[in-house]
This record gives sequence, structure tokens and C-alpha cells, in this order.
Amino acid sequence: MSLVAHKPLLATVKGERQGRPPIWVMRQAGRYLPEYRETRKQAGGFLDLCYTPELAAEVTLQPLRRFDLDAAILFSDILVIPDALGQPVRFEVGEGPILDPLGAKDIARLDLARAQEHLQPVLETLKRVRAALPQEKTLIGFCGSPWTVATYMLAGRGSPDQWVARRFALEHPEAFDRLLDVLVEASIDYLAAQFAAGADVVQLFESWALNLDDAAFARQVIEPNRRIVEGLRRRVPDAPVIGFPRGAAGNLRRYAHETGVNALGLDYSTPLDYPASVLDAGLPVQGNLDPLRLLVGGAAMEGRVAEIIAAFADRPHIFNLGHGIVPDTPISHMERLVELVKKT
Repeated sequence: MSLVAHKPLLATVKGERQGRPPIWVMRQAGRYLPEYRETRKQAGGFLDLCYTPELAAEVTLQPLRRFDLDAAILFSDILVIPDALGQPVRFEVGEGPILDPLGAKDIARLDLARAQEHLQPVLETLKRVRAALPQEKTLIGFCGSPWTVATYMLAGRGSPDQWVARRFALEHPEAFDRLLDVLVEASIDYLAAQFAAGADVVQLFESWALNLDDAAFARQVIEPNRRIVEGLRRRVPDAPVIGFPRGAAGNLRRYAHETGVNALGLDYSTPLDYPASVLDAGLPVQGNLDPLRLLVGGAAMEGRVAEIIAAFADRPHIFNLGHGIVPDTPISHMERLVELVKKT
């Protein structure tokens, strides 16, 4: 028997097909749950919640109390790294994350030595969750990938086309490479510490992998993610990593080949026949239900769930959404989704 067979999701990331796909859901701890909304009120601000281990551990575990999911994912945010490096992040209602935009000269002021101390509360959250989590459940840690995090740091907020960061990378290539270097190093430190705190697997969220030509994708997505995977495995041998390059489209195969991730997250725009026609046989995949199908439920959801499971039945597959759950999603629809996957 496999040493990881008691954790079906971890076993799947490592390449073992299961009798049915294990399931977790991106943003499974979130605003669609009334208990999350109540806990967030206790914390005050969003980052206060991320940095309060008792409350962050509570919201991490909440969805597993309601649903028979196969994994808990650390409750935190991809922007804790710039916050830890000395570029403060604030969340404003209706605005999302706000930062003071970095200029080329500001990059030298980012403080790697400060970062790990600042992130200790997040690591304490992982330790608390690990202690409370049933043995068969996988604990997932994560960080934002350098390009995605850089887009927020340079523009000061999210944007639909990442125009500010894309232009900065072209106009200030040396400064941009220095920023990526800092983010790669900070990410390796952070993920290695997450494994030490109890994570079984980590996910790299490359949320803005779209809008790049192939040369920029190689430089700004593939190369820094490859460096993170290699650097992490020097610290944590054979560290299992899921890569989720949302919007990578025709670059997915290159990403999977060149970064060294164990499993590839697919967004909901990825055709279901794509893995069989393009990806290596046996490469584990994760995904990829459209969150709006979960929101609507009924036939719009149920038929697609069956299609996804059938499409990926010949390889290790983790069932997930192709992006984060929508806050208005009815709890009964999540219950039905888990039921459908579990009875496969």
C-alpha cells in the first residue's frame, strides 16, 4: 500500500489514480458560508483575519465541518508576501486590495529579512489546522506566483489586463528582474516554512497568466515558477506542488513540462479534451467546473460534473472549480456537488 494512500488528494498529486476523484474547492472558506461571515466580523479587517491564527484556523476548518471535502486549504491571501516585504496592503470594501504602487527605485527597499517574521502568524495557523485535521485529509498551503503578485505591487491594485506591470517589465527589465528575484526567494522561504508547519502539498496561484505573449510568458511565468519549485525541493525534497496558471491556454503544456509541478490546475475555459490531446499521459490534473455552474446548480451543474469526471478518468484527477467559488453560491449546491463527486 502507498505511504500516502490514507490521504487520497495527496496521493493524487503524487500521481496515483483513485477510485473516485478527491475534491476540494478554491475559496471553499469564504463569504458563501454564514459562519465565515460571522468570524470575519470578529476579526475586523480582512488582513486581521489572515494574521489571527485562532480565527484563520477556524475559517480554514469551517467548510470541512459542512462538507466531506478531501482537503483543507490554508486561509490567507496571496498578497501577504508584499505586505511582509514592507509594501503595506489594505482591503477596502468594493475596491479589493490596495497598495502604494512600486517604482523602479522602490524595489531595493523590499526587506526579505523582515518577511518571515511577519508571516509567523500564518504559519501558526497551519500548525493549528494540522493538529485539528483528520488524518485522511490533506492540508494545502499556497502562495501567489511572482508574476501575479508583481502585477499588484506595480499597479497598486488588480486590473483586467495587467497593463502597468506588462509595460514596466518591458521598459525596466533589470528592475523587473530584481523584483522577480525578491519574490522568488520570499516564496521559497514561505513555502518551505509552510511544509515545516504541517502542509502536505502547496499550490502556486498564477492568477494572471493570461495577457502575455509567449516570450513574456516564458520569462515572467515559467521561469520564476520553475525556480520556486527547484528551490523549494532543495529545502523540502520531493515537495508536492500544484501549479494553477489561470488563463495560460496554449502555454499550459510548456508550463507543466518546464516548471516541474506535480499536478496542473485547469481553469474552466480549458477544453475537456485538452489534457488527452496535449498533456503527458499520467500527469495529474485539477479542475475545472465553472463556478457559475455551481452557483446555478441543477442540470447546468450536474451534467458538466459528469462530463469532467469522465474526461479525466484516465489520469489522476482532483475535482475542483476552474476558479474560486462565487460568494452567492447556495450551500445546498455545494452539498450536491460533493455528493455527485463522492458517488462516482
